[in-house]
Amino acid sequence: MNNAVIFGGTGFIGSFFAVHLIENKKFDKVFLFDKQSSNNSGFNHREEMIQRHKNIIYVEGDVQQTIIFNPDMHISLIANFAAVHREPGHLDHEYFDCNIAGAENVCKWAEKNNCNKIIFSSSIAPYGPSEVPKDEKSMPCPKTAYGSSKLAAEKIHQIWQEKNIDNHLVIVRPGVVFGPTEGGNVSRLIKAVQNNYFFYMGNKKTRKAGVYVKELCRAMYWVLESDKSKLEKITLFNMTMNPGPSIEEYVLSILKILDRKRIILNVPNFFILTAAYLIDFIAKPFSINHPFSPVRIKKLTSSNNILPTYLNNSGYKYKYNLDEAFLDWKKDCPEEWN
Repeated sequence: MNNAVIFGGTGFIGSFFAVHLIENKKFDKVFLFDKQSSNNSGFNHREEMIQRHKNIIYVEGDVQQTIIFNPDMHISLIANFAAVHREPGHLDHEYFDCNIAGAENVCKWAEKNNCNKIIFSSSIAPYGPSEVPKDEKSMPCPKTAYGSSKLAAEKIHQIWQEKNIDNHLVIVRPGVVFGPTEGGNVSRLIKAVQNNYFFYMGNKKTRKAGVYVKELCRAMYWVLESDKSKLEKITLFNMTMNPGPSIEEYVLSILKILDRKRIILNVPNFFILTAAYLIDFIAKPFSINHPFSPVRIKKLTSSNNILPTYLNNSGYKYKYNLDEAFLDWKKDCPEEWN
């Protein structure tokens, strides 16, 4: 039997990857190792998607601790998606506590269980923000605790691979991953456009590397199974549309799927950032959560201009453009577009 374990399995990417593996008959069983069941995710669509497949099995556990999970069968693939990743949203040490300890514990578990294939989901955060295009050969220059922790976790997985010539490692650096139950930046953008409170902040042409979650799942497994990757033993690739859409392109595509026409204001970034600092100054003493974090505003006006050069040179064929991705999302989860 062909079986897989996804660490961080009940999260956004893990849930979709599990379904991708089962529905495409790649594996007989997929175990979702996570701190909480998909039944407690708060996303009905994600819960229903998992529950349709009896051979997707939840295992409770925390990658920050020694992994105590003893399947009575051989595991031929590990996908490590477990991470603290929301930015802002965590203290600096929390990114390192989870992402580095998690990488170490997953790699130890792989050795113990004689699994020689790992897919590790990193991030484009190790590159740091840049208006200059960057690809897989660009020097990492992380500017945040999250980016630094992910780069360190990549190295831990590479050390695992180098211990055994038969080990095969795929590291994916995805941009903004969006789709049903994402609940992140693109979901917030859709709501802002839909409810007529979105405006540009001098960032119409700002590029944000992004990818639809189903495209990410296709690409990860495609790279893992490619002859080129099998020969390389360690493959690192960027995962984003090519080129990464601009903020304006995201917005125009959302308006198209919503079948709306709007003239959207373009407010100078200086005014928005000043207001964000003022709101944050007032809210912080009262521990009030608000969407106008200066860190988030800066992220919205800084490009992540990342190129998927590895995929382009390897002949990968994309299934979804931006319009098709949003349309598929709306078809699967219309309540998130209402």
